[in-house]
Amino acid sequence: MESVKRYHVDSALSGFLVLALLLHYAHIFPGGGDIFLIVAAAMAGTMPVLWNAVLAVRQREWASMDMLASIALIFSLLDLQWASAAFIALMLASARILGAVTEERTERGIKGLLKLRPETAKVERGGKVQIVPLGEVVVGDIVIVDLGEYVPIDGSVISGTASINESSLTGESLPVEKGVGSKVFSSTLVASGSIRIKTEKVGKDTTLEKIIALVESARAEKPQMQTLGEKFGKIYLISVFIVSGILLFITHNVSFVLSVVLVVCADDVAIAIPLAYLGAIGVAARYGVIVKGGAHLEALGSASSIVFDKTGTLTKGNLAVSHVTVAEGHKEKDVVAAAMFAACRSKHPVSRAIVAYGNGQGCEEESGEPIEEIGGKGIVTTMHGEIVHLGRISFLQEQGVHISPALETEANAVFDSGQSVTFVAKGKETIGFLAVADELRHNAKQVMEELKELGIRRTVMLTGDNERVAAAVAKKIGIDDFHAGLLPDGKVAVVNEMSRKETVVMVGDGVNDAAALSAANVGIAMGAMGVDAAIESAEIVLMHDDLSRIPDVILLARSTRRIAIEDFWIWGITNIFGLALVFAGFIGPTGAAAYNFISDFFPILNSARVRMNLRLHYQKRHAARTIKN
Repeated sequence: MESVKRYHVDSALSGFLVLALLLHYAHIFPGGGDIFLIVAAAMAGTMPVLWNAVLAVRQREWASMDMLASIALIFSLLDLQWASAAFIALMLASARILGAVTEERTERGIKGLLKLRPETAKVERGGKVQIVPLGEVVVGDIVIVDLGEYVPIDGSVISGTASINESSLTGESLPVEKGVGSKVFSSTLVASGSIRIKTEKVGKDTTLEKIIALVESARAEKPQMQTLGEKFGKIYLISVFIVSGILLFITHNVSFVLSVVLVVCADDVAIAIPLAYLGAIGVAARYGVIVKGGAHLEALGSASSIVFDKTGTLTKGNLAVSHVTVAEGHKEKDVVAAAMFAACRSKHPVSRAIVAYGNGQGCEEESGEPIEEIGGKGIVTTMHGEIVHLGRISFLQEQGVHISPALETEANAVFDSGQSVTFVAKGKETIGFLAVADELRHNAKQVMEELKELGIRRTVMLTGDNERVAAAVAKKIGIDDFHAGLLPDGKVAVVNEMSRKETVVMVGDGVNDAAALSAANVGIAMGAMGVDAAIESAEIVLMHDDLSRIPDVILLARSTRRIAIEDFWIWGITNIFGLALVFAGFIGPTGAAAYNFISDFFPILNSARVRMNLRLHYQKRHAARTIKN
């Protein structure tokens, strides 16, 4: 509310200053009557600048832009340069207005997200459906969402099916099919169908609210580029004070010194650089990329190495049986049936993959004797009076099970290709094995190639898998280096070691690699919608589970950084040219103030390009993915 009030006050002040300057130069009032209007305008415009300078001094900011502007205004008033003072005041009021507009744009984006949140929810209580205010919905409530309605909470579907548009969170407009057991999130739209949802998160705990909180906090964070600019600005301003004093001592020409101060009295970079980063953060959020602050975006733009967690990032995180190898004299159907019989009562990921494969092959699960599951080794059970072993080769050997040399040779070849091998034995004879692998993401190799084209010097993979599996995966997708057999603390140690030498980006799913994400210079959590650990531990959150967003976000960071550097160059060049005009005697105080006012908009307009450039880039990428799908 306060920012809105300041915006209206500065707008009114700018209008008054423009009117006063126009009337002053038009000489409409006879007998110099316009002088009273221009004096009033100059005095009115000076007051807020002096007040801001006083506030800066109270906060021990002696070398601020407002301080330099105040000195310039005071000199102008003492030298009776009323039009110059009015120009300075108009320039600063315009900068304040632009800052307010930038802030309002971010606010508008947040309000746009809030509009997606329903005010009420249909809750099933006591066998009846009630419409209650959203604030009264609690964890455990059953919420009904029908066609065309927004999901009001985060939860799991307990009945019904629906196609849900999740573009508000992921940036993808293609609907996602949801059935019993599927996770759904607040602010997503039911495009078809109807579902009943068991509430798991409400209010500030929902994914939407966390995204809004992230965008709000991002505005408060300053990118390194901006911080460096401010440090340089302080040295610059002190230098201006000293040089101005020397010039006054040498020339005794107040108008000349005032012209110099007016040319260099610019806060355009202080507005332009935050505008570029805020624009980038806003555009990225529309496409499901949440950046917690400009500092992280700036660091990403200078990164030289990227570290990937393997499971769930480079791979889909879902084990699947790739093929079955059968020992001589046996049938594949018998191998799968025995494996399913042992696996169907186990919760191990490999067991679930075997059962899923068997179901897909038309095999039926059988309820049999209780199983004995030996952690990290395998399973023993009895099938129709015959002992069945399912597990590693070492486990079967411990149990005295015979494995033919031919079968062992084939298993070693599969193992070398990066897949795990689960042997199946009946009695004391091995009848075959199942090759199980975590499926690589279809675009992993392409993404690695794109990263190389972007200038990323080194890609590294971290995994808990053994050396041979890690080497096979790295070779397939073009990873430069890998570290295998790592526990979570081992991943943190590797990232910490790399971060001491260079700017390192860590990409993971944010579940078991949250600590490593926090250890990196920039942590990127991929597919983090609904995963609290990912949202909290990473600096950049990709709501969509799409590896191709990594090159996208690096391009975003580098484009924004490039524009920020351009702003510094524009700032420096326009100041040098303006000083040349002053020293050559082409412009005096009034001309210097007008020149400064006009040149201030060059870096600001340059920063405004970032929104258009990034929006076009994301629209092209989004269209390409939509066509492909």
